Amino acid sequence: MPAPPVVVDLVERFDRNLASYRSGKYNETQVRREFLDPFYTALGWDVDNTAGYAEAYKDVVHEDAIKVAGSTKAPDYSFRVGGVRKFFLEAKKPSVNVKGDPHPAFQLRRYAWSAKLPLSILTDFEELAVYDGRVQPKKGDRASTARVLYIAHTEYLERWDEIAGLFSKEAVLRGSFDKYAESAKAKRGTAEVDSAFLREIEGWRERLAKNLALRNPGLSERDLNFAVQRTIDRLVFLRIAEDRGIEPYGELREATTGKGVYGRLVERFRAADARYNSGLFHFQDEKGREEHPDDLTPGLELDDKPLRDIIRGLYYPESPYEFSVLPADILGRVYEEFLGSAVVLTKTGRAEVQQKPEVKKVGGVYYTPSYVVDHIVKETVGRVLEGKSPDQVASVRVVDPACGSGTFLIGAYQYLLDWHLAHYRANDPEAWAKKRPARVYQGQDGTWHLTTDEKKRVLLNSVYGVDLDGQAVEVTKLSLLLKVLEGESAETVRQFALFGEERVLPDLSHNVKAGNALIGPDYYDGRPEALLDADAARSVNAFDWQAEFPAVFDRPRPGFDVVTGNPPYVRAESLKASKDYFQSHYDTFSGSADLFVYFVERSLDLLRDGGVYGVIVSSSILYSDYAQTLRRVMSERASLVHALDFGGLPVFRNAKDTYVTVPVLVKGGAAPETVDVAQVPALVPSDLQILTEGQWHEVPSGRFAPEHAGRWSLRPEPEMEAFDAIRSQGVKLGEHVSGIYRGVVTGANKVFVVDPETRDRMVSEDPRSDELLKPFVGGQDVRRYHLRPMSNYLVFTRRGTDIDAYPAIKSYLAEHKETLAPRPKDWNTARDGKWPGRKAGAYGWFEIQDTVDYYGVFERPKIMYPDIAKAPRFYLDTSGVYGTNTVYVLDSGDPYLLGILNSKLAWFCIGNLSIPFGVRDGRFRYRLFSQYMEALPIVDPGPDDPRRAQLAGIAEQLQALHGRLQSVQTASDKTLYTRQITTLDKQADRLVYEVYSLTPAEITAVEAAP
Repeated sequence: MPAPPVVVDLVERFDRNLASYRSGKYNETQVRREFLDPFYTALGWDVDNTAGYAEAYKDVVHEDAIKVAGSTKAPDYSFRVGGVRKFFLEAKKPSVNVKGDPHPAFQLRRYAWSAKLPLSILTDFEELAVYDGRVQPKKGDRASTARVLYIAHTEYLERWDEIAGLFSKEAVLRGSFDKYAESAKAKRGTAEVDSAFLREIEGWRERLAKNLALRNPGLSERDLNFAVQRTIDRLVFLRIAEDRGIEPYGELREATTGKGVYGRLVERFRAADARYNSGLFHFQDEKGREEHPDDLTPGLELDDKPLRDIIRGLYYPESPYEFSVLPADILGRVYEEFLGSAVVLTKTGRAEVQQKPEVKKVGGVYYTPSYVVDHIVKETVGRVLEGKSPDQVASVRVVDPACGSGTFLIGAYQYLLDWHLAHYRANDPEAWAKKRPARVYQGQDGTWHLTTDEKKRVLLNSVYGVDLDGQAVEVTKLSLLLKVLEGESAETVRQFALFGEERVLPDLSHNVKAGNALIGPDYYDGRPEALLDADAARSVNAFDWQAEFPAVFDRPRPGFDVVTGNPPYVRAESLKASKDYFQSHYDTFSGSADLFVYFVERSLDLLRDGGVYGVIVSSSILYSDYAQTLRRVMSERASLVHALDFGGLPVFRNAKDTYVTVPVLVKGGAAPETVDVAQVPALVPSDLQILTEGQWHEVPSGRFAPEHAGRWSLRPEPEMEAFDAIRSQGVKLGEHVSGIYRGVVTGANKVFVVDPETRDRMVSEDPRSDELLKPFVGGQDVRRYHLRPMSNYLVFTRRGTDIDAYPAIKSYLAEHKETLAPRPKDWNTARDGKWPGRKAGAYGWFEIQDTVDYYGVFERPKIMYPDIAKAPRFYLDTSGVYGTNTVYVLDSGDPYLLGILNSKLAWFCIGNLSIPFGVRDGRFRYRLFSQYMEALPIVDPGPDDPRRAQLAGIAEQLQALHGRLQSVQTASDKTLYTRQITTLDKQADRLVYEVYSLTPAEITAVEAAP
């Protein structure tokens, strides 16, 4: 594709005047207007916003360059799709050496890395350089560091296809930009900005904590954590305000000059209190303020060095961060993980940082990705705002009862801001600008913006949060306050200071509070002594919703309009202290219930009639036994209107085995006829495309009625009709076979499982050893119609074995006697819990640990299969093979049953009976535990039906062919057997469909299922 005429003209004009442009008199603004704007317009970007889109949805955002200390504090262009940044472009005047000067490159890379953008462009039109934004910028980097593409203007015309294929709007929409970004990713040196910043502030915490503990003896652990957290929050807030041009650039750094750094910082903190009115800076009693002032931190002693090192590391050139473009969700993600640990004091008074017990128990912090937050906010807040006016929206109340670092509240607040701005722009913005106080104002470029007053009004009216962790509450406030300041300037702050009676920021103490969302003050009924135990009271932190939020509950229709968030996932064994309270206060109580169950019930109680509830929660809410009562309560009190199931997709970065779904419910009123449902495909190209590529369909709402609380299925209706037709026939697998059994648990596989050489040696020493040495396979070894080549043997010393009758085996096991010896019952206190043996039990040191008595099944013909699989993997064994605990066996040697189990129909049923367990090669893996397999419907037409013998014969042929396929080596033989297997598989599936009497529509549904 040739370059368009406008680009040809640009290149020719630039060439004619090159000497003049290089003279230094030609500035960046001229380059942008005369060359870059038309160049990127030719690439399909609406550079001048001719479509008139709202600020949030412009193709291109031209940052108002803020000159501070001789450097530009915002990238010149931000190119976006649907409001999502894709890449930055930094413009320079032609006198700059783009290819060789490291300083412009470093500046651009700081922007891109801080904003978490994979690629960004540095250009003066004479040269164009593309940089990998995932490589952390470091002081001393060359201009070539992380540069992935360089094109001179003289090459623009001949390389136009390449340029347009990467950076045109169409290329971004088609995914070419993302594909190139992935292919160009540096192999080394990449470091995610959130991970790097997390390490940074974790280092600050450790240094500040140790110094504060040393210089302030007697400081309690609680006060130490408060002081450290508040100091970090204040530094982060002010440093971000500097990069946004709200605070004078370099003011924090100036405070590090000379001795007494902390004293000068406290002075700046007090000055910030006068400007911002934020609880972050609150040092004196004020009328109407609910929170108590901070009397602690101003009087602390803190050495200069740790503060000086921390603050100086936040400025160019030491700092890789550009805080003006750091996304709010990045800061939230950092803090979410940061709050998973806390400072503890040792017996000697030394400060250490340790992971919080409640976080350790659940395996870490589960941070919700921004694309999920945006979707949930749209489906909850968006539903409530639909068709309303600003005056009606003023009464809308949104809450996250476990707000953490404020991720969902930030998302809800941003949605509310976007909604208000869009409404004002579409409905006579000049009139809204004349209101007192004004709702909008018009910028120099003619674009309408919300006033600071309006942003504060929306926040105070509508956004609420609660969290058990007081530190998390403070971080939520910090995040919301920084969101208020987005787009503000030093001029805005000065106007408030000079002309306004109010300070710039709102007091959030009435909106975001620390407390236990699940436990009310009636916890202390009958046990008033518990109130006197300060530590116990803090741990419980009972919370009275009605008293704490009168604006929400003291109105004609009390309650919140929206409840959203990501409730904690805490196992039942961690809830013992509150078990009695939950049992007496929650209809959903179950001894094995996860904490999220109670959060769901409480959230429904907090909603007003017509309110919307939407969260991301464990997928066990759909099918687990302990959530059955919860499903009934949900269906009785509200109506499911929308559901997004992520199946086996690991949404949480740090919790790959946690699978989630997003239910959205409306409280009260009649249930809709159908529910919008999506099941995300197993294989997706990127986070942002997941939700648009979900398989959306409608299912009858009756499927979620109280009488169907046993299990909720989100499968499409044709699939459910086919599954209902199948399971209405025959008998369950658990009734069809004599038994379903799990493999052997030895307690010490490293000893009891031996290789062929060790097995042969023991047999040669004592031939009788062969009686106890069994062929042994794991779940990974059991394949469809075959086993992988045998490589292990089990030393099968079951209970009651006369070990003296097998001297070679006894001699081998004796070498590991210390490892095999059962632990004493009090092993946790023995030798500091480092006892080398196995779990306590009444078995001899040489015996396997398992106590089951069904081992005879392994000696008989049986069907084996793994505990987890992504496709049918059933094998009929007649050679006495044993299996590990990742193998299950059916006490049946029937090849007809083998043919049924390896069919598409059986796997379709398994997908409806079982639960996803991750994704492998683009396919969901399912658990094949007994509780799911025993419900599999089996139709047996009887011995006289020719189809039975036919299917059994095909299964035997398939098993033989698979065996041959494993032994041949030539490509032609492999192709031959593969074709034969494919042909027989199709014949087997057709027979199974016929045996189960499926209609063509039902067969289509079975074969279309994932």
